Amino acid sequence: MAVRADLNISLDGIASPSHQTPENPMGEDWPRLVADYTATRTFRSRVLGDTSGEGTTGVDDDYGRAYFEDVGAEIMGAAMFGAHAHPDDSDWRGWWGDEPPFHVPVFVLTHTPRRSLEMAGGTTFHFLEATPHEALARARVVAGGKDIRIGGGLNVVQQFLRAGLIDRLHVAVVPIILERGGRIWDGLRGIENDYHSTTEVAESGVIHVTFTRR
Repeated sequence: MAVRADLNISLDGIASPSHQTPENPMGEDWPRLVADYTATRTFRSRVLGDTSGEGTTGVDDDYGRAYFEDVGAEIMGAAMFGAHAHPDDSDWRGWWGDEPPFHVPVFVLTHTPRRSLEMAGGTTFHFLEATPHEALARARVVAGGKDIRIGGGLNVVQQFLRAGLIDRLHVAVVPIILERGGRIWDGLRGIENDYHSTTEVAESGVIHVTFTRR
């Protein structure tokens, strides 16, 4: 079992673009940051339900496919679930559709816990207020020996990194400069000393950097 995380970041380390609004909760630069990933065949089939076989293949798709493999549980923040879209609606079922792409138990970290939400395809959202250590302990119970993915957003991944809980971190470095937004490496000076790193360049120009705990 490994605890792992995947992020798309810009050359200057931005993982959470600025200018987030209720109408555009991911920020105005988000489409640019994830364009190569969302163009892959894996994303189109797994997330969008596109069975046409369209989408890019190659290195980006390899990492996209690996994102979903051997995962037994997921941990994410309330924003990634979409809780802020309808904060006063206890029946809001998130923005992942009726059949979310996770197909495993998902633990949503939130200050306003609510009842668990069972979705089609094997995904059940569990809402809890917990520290990274506590959430990870809950996820281990149901992961069945498989990996636990820290899905995001940026703040959640940083919490787990600072707590020393992530065994493998994959960042897809997109060759753009965003300048404004949340930076993955803030407060993590020297963290590379705890990991062995490898790099691979995709046909798109995206640099895939994988940090594996020594």
